[in-house]
Amino acid sequence: MGRPSRALLSREIIARAALELLREEGPEALRMRALADRLGVRGASLYHHVASKEDLLDAASELINEEIDLAPLDDPDWRAGIAAYARGYRRVYVRHWNVIPLVARRRVEADRALRGYDRLLAALVRAGCTPGEAAETAAALDNLVLGSALETFTAGFTRSPGAYRPDYPGLAGALDAAATEPGGLAGLDDRGFERGLSALLSALPPHPPRTA
Repeated sequence: MGRPSRALLSREIIARAALELLREEGPEALRMRALADRLGVRGASLYHHVASKEDLLDAASELINEEIDLAPLDDPDWRAGIAAYARGYRRVYVRHWNVIPLVARRRVEADRALRGYDRLLAALVRAGCTPGEAAETAAALDNLVLGSALETFTAGFTRSPGAYRPDYPGLAGALDAAATEPGGLAGLDDRGFERGLSALLSALPPHPPRTA
């Protein structure tokens, strides 16, 4: 019998299986034995391609970061470009929200992630930020994107607005008003993200520095 035309396992195949497992069953399910079972191999086989669970998370993070479009950061209209980048960044992590608890406080080592931060910081400096201001803005943008991708404000309120009114009239009034906005209550999370993004961009310098 001839040898298979491609390897049954690779670092990428294992990382993609890990992302599927996270999406379907949540962070608690990510164990090397469970991943080996999903791939139909012995657990030891995984360690030929990923050294540890931490290394696996690095590989999974690299795949996620490859989905983030960095091209908007080169837009001459820097405000529009940073906004488009932030929206794309959030869309990716909304799809992979189960990964956020595992990666949010980890070191940043993946090349794609480091290049993304490098380009974002360069875009912010071109927009007129000092390097220190650029770092603070990038941190704020990370918090906004990952926080909004992980949490859903809307889903926390399962009653109708009127049901809250007797005891929580402020909440009821706000939910009633939100229901009349474009997208209704279902669009509240997206509108909240856009409000935060607008406030963040408004805090940036009004004009980029002039070049000599």
